[in-house]
Amino acid sequence: MQQPIWNFEQESTNTRTDETGVNLRAYFDRMDDAKMRQYDPAWSDERVVEWDGNFRDDGALMLLCCERDVEVEEYRQVLEECIAYRNRVRATMLQVPS
Repeated sequence: MQQPIWNFEQESTNTRTDETGVNLRAYFDRMDDAKMRQYDPAWSDERVVEWDGNFRDDGALMLLCCERDVEVEEYRQVLEECIAYRNRVRATMLQVPS
């Protein structure tokens, strides 16, 4: 498996993160940048669930090795933090080495 170029998983945060929070951040590190750029905060929760395509029927994100369920509200909050992170570091991360 190729490691993602992003490192949002280890980006500092003001939010206390448990194992599930760290895994959610790692999940976003592996999300394709083009897909992430499609996200619209104005979407309904149902549209977000459909767009991601990895939510269970009970409304929680399918995430391996986690202590608790991730519902769409937390998903959106962390996703928007990840988008801000990528917007801040994208130019540096996507530079082609000389």
